[in-house]
Amino acid sequence: MADCMAEERLSLDDLTQLFAKGVKPKSQFSIGAEHEKIVFQRPSHAAVPYDGPSGIEALLKGLMRFGWDPVEEDGKIIALSRDGASVSLEPAGQFELSGAALPDVHAVHAETLQHLEEAKAVGAELGLGFSAIGFTPTWRRDDVHVMPKGRYNIMRRYMPLKGKLGLDMMLRTCTVQSNLDFSSEADMVAKFRMSLALQPITTALMANSPFVEGKPTGLLSNRANVWTDTDPDRTGMLDFVFEDGFSFQRYAEYALDVPMYFVKRGHHYIDVAGRSFRDFIAGRLPELPGQCATIKDWNDHTTTIFPEVRLKQFLEMRGADTGPASRISGLQALWAGVFYDEAARDAALDLAKGWTREDRVSLRRSAFERGLHGEVAGRPVQDVARDLIAIAAEGLKRRAMLNADGEDERIYLDELAEIADTGVTPAEHLLALYNGPWQGDADKAYEATAY
Repeated sequence: MADCMAEERLSLDDLTQLFAKGVKPKSQFSIGAEHEKIVFQRPSHAAVPYDGPSGIEALLKGLMRFGWDPVEEDGKIIALSRDGASVSLEPAGQFELSGAALPDVHAVHAETLQHLEEAKAVGAELGLGFSAIGFTPTWRRDDVHVMPKGRYNIMRRYMPLKGKLGLDMMLRTCTVQSNLDFSSEADMVAKFRMSLALQPITTALMANSPFVEGKPTGLLSNRANVWTDTDPDRTGMLDFVFEDGFSFQRYAEYALDVPMYFVKRGHHYIDVAGRSFRDFIAGRLPELPGQCATIKDWNDHTTTIFPEVRLKQFLEMRGADTGPASRISGLQALWAGVFYDEAARDAALDLAKGWTREDRVSLRRSAFERGLHGEVAGRPVQDVARDLIAIAAEGLKRRAMLNADGEDERIYLDELAEIADTGVTPAEHLLALYNGPWQGDADKAYEATAY
């Protein structure tokens, strides 16, 4: 098998620069929100296939009248794009808006509302609804329909080799994420450590998935739980982020040792699951003998890593169940408040000061099991959540990004502040309905959480 010539091989510096190029001046900081939703048929609440007159493909085509352009793979529409945003499909048809990079939470909220109005308009014509819940309330794995995207076929084969719940992650969960910027390597390190340590606090605040296959499981976020048994090679709390010397290069070294899923050539995905990217750099992949890995291949590979916070050319916070527009925007406001004001960033980092690895691991589990009712390092989680929201509010106040009515971004924190003050998560509200007026019928969760 022929190796790549030395001058053709990617260097560690090349790999590191993919992340380092994300450094930008504070004047160019933006917010990008990503949120998924479960699409269901009305009135049956059944899963929705890709094909057919009321399928996911028809939904995508219907949205094109609002100016969305189609993105195809092997002749199938698998995504849409418009003005820096995209609509894409998760493996079982979970419908995702990957929002544009926008200057403030006001713009993010407006983008979210516009997307939901467009989706609901087309959905109403097709007899489809959209649920804002973190885990499908009643569907089994074999109830769902897999979307025609090549990478998902590879992942479905490989996932069960690495963990028991990876297929649940792919087929039955929905999340909301926040993408935010850094101004230097030192700023990235501080923000990565702060957001990774505190990610379980947002998991608790946003916990919204208490049911699996029609029954409560005793967990408040079954979505967060699945990530604990999906694939240990590419998930988790990344202990090395908290070690001295953490840097862009250290993250690149970590990503380099995560086993591969695929190589994309044109629109075709080549299954190389479990192979080493180091071998790919050297031209030693059996599936692509003599071919050198490119920066595009490296970028593709880094999108197959799923820690609770992920480094790209921004930081991506990945720890929250999806929810209604108010909570989607609330989460963006919380993270923007502690990311885009240095005093708030440092105060938030101080909240986790002195936490050990064991504290972080325990907090992560406590968040999806007990919500705000646990403790971390001797403090009630509810108190930490209140403090985090208060710090974010001060950061947003100093940021002073105003809407047309002269209001700053603190207006979006109200719902999260209420959750923190009461200690009652969205999941606990759903459980109260299940044990009360729903009379044990989790199927009612679809309409109760519908946009």
